[in-house]
Amino acid sequence: MGMALTIVLIAVGAILAFAVDWDISGVNLDLVGLILMAVGFIGLASYVSIFKRRRVQPPSPAAPVVEETHRHEWRA
Repeated sequence: MGMALTIVLIAVGAILAFAVDWDISGVNLDLVGLILMAVGFIGLASYVSIFKRRRVQPPSPAAPVVEETHRHEWRA
């Protein structure tokens, strides 16, 4: 379920729940709208969490440690 579909579900559910005043026998449009909005919000949350995990990049490898050996020779 993509982000556009979840937004459409939320919008259609809100329209059915709050803006439509139809009376259909056997169907409660307010409940259908609330269910569509809930499915849209759950789908949006899951889409965002999956998309967020895909975008996380592993940390770059640490720079190689350069060890320099210094020899101090003391001459007497």
